[in-house]
Amino acid sequence: MPSSGRTHVRARPERTCVGCRKRAAKHQLLRVTAVEGVCVPDPRGALPGRGAHLHPDSACLDLAVRRRAFPRAFRLQGALDTERLREFIEERAGGASQTGHLP
Repeated sequence: MPSSGRTHVRARPERTCVGCRKRAAKHQLLRVTAVEGVCVPDPRGALPGRGAHLHPDSACLDLAVRRRAFPRAFRLQGALDTERLREFIEERAGGASQTGHLP
């Protein structure tokens, strides 16, 4: 049978970072959910509810907080606590630099 000339490329899901608003592959972003007024990191993507995606970088987190992106993404009223999320990102960045993954 003749081929149509098209190659079969797997679709790679993309998401938009709520901080910098840039699109990236889903696996490069950290999923975040809201649990009882707290932004909780969801690295496995298994927690229920609406999710927002964020580059695991403190600069993107700062932008998202400044722009009030989390309440808008979760469709909630009022401010959300982001301390747990900030600790997770800083821990992850600190561990990566100690293992030599970051310059």
